[in-house]
Amino acid sequence: MIDGEARRKEILHTLANEEKPVSASKFASRFQVSRQIIVGDIALLRASGAAIIATARGYVLETNETQNGLVSKIAVQHGREQTEEELRLIVEAGGEVLDVIVEHPLYGELTGMLHIQTTQEIELFMKRYKKSNATLLSELTDGIHLHTIRYPDTNVLRTIKQQLIKAGILYEG
Repeated sequence: MIDGEARRKEILHTLANEEKPVSASKFASRFQVSRQIIVGDIALLRASGAAIIATARGYVLETNETQNGLVSKIAVQHGREQTEEELRLIVEAGGEVLDVIVEHPLYGELTGMLHIQTTQEIELFMKRYKKSNATLLSELTDGIHLHTIRYPDTNVLRTIKQQLIKAGILYEG
């Protein structure tokens, strides 16, 4: 069995060479350790400065390529029934949904990493949501939440906002 330091080097190497997220379960199977050991390895790698992002689909290494484009936050409000529509409007207009942020009365700002770029990723996210019986972060705040979105130019941002207004999703107070 591989030792912890060597395993963490392999995890970084794998993330640097993979285009898609890699789940903790896949790493655990590969290294014949528990998923919790991998979660601990990722925590240690992050603490040492590795820019590892945890998404709903697994871990990715943030690179210059994943940082390209303009980034803004948008405020939205909707019920759970419009979650898929909201994501589709952003992605189909050319944006990437990086995260979801809510303001919690006890914990302050809570962020969930999404990194959703394609309609297939939306479908996977919605399938996992429905299967998990989990609560969306936005349900903690009567549907009001922020998304950090990445987009190639200001015209795309304008289109995203227009589509969200049309759907009654963009929060305007």
